[in-house]
Amino acid sequence: MAINQAAARADERPSLTLTRRFRARPEKVYAAWTQAEQLAQWFGPPSMKPATVQADLDVRTGGRYRISFVRDDGEYFEAGGIYREVVPNERLVFSWAWHSTPERESLVTISFKPDNGGTLMIFHHTQFFDETARDNHQRGWSSFFDKLVEFVA
Repeated sequence: MAINQAAARADERPSLTLTRRFRARPEKVYAAWTQAEQLAQWFGPPSMKPATVQADLDVRTGGRYRISFVRDDGEYFEAGGIYREVVPNERLVFSWAWHSTPERESLVTISFKPDNGGTLMIFHHTQFFDETARDNHQRGWSSFFDKLVEFVA
């Protein structure tokens, strides 16, 4: 009974879904998420320099990742988690938590679908702590994906 109640509460927590189309095949968009040297080129706020991004990715089911960056104002950010599902060029599922609030773990599911010679990426981030966290992540992810569009073009 307690497990069902916990699952129900997780389903009630805020979530967001973002979709983006890329003029690149799924393999290229997937690689941008799964190869540390590529992720470092696009991940982070729009005006941030790629040199400040560090990524350690063990892309396999059960593998861990850690991504850190320093924003232009000098503030340090670090997020990490565990890959829950890895289907090359099709799907990534991983836990997500900021180092400053590890108890606020959420879940990210990314699907990469072929779309007229390019890719439709469906990004679903669930189990946010509250609406403020969801809204902040929506702004952040949207700006990151603007950079990803340019990176894979």
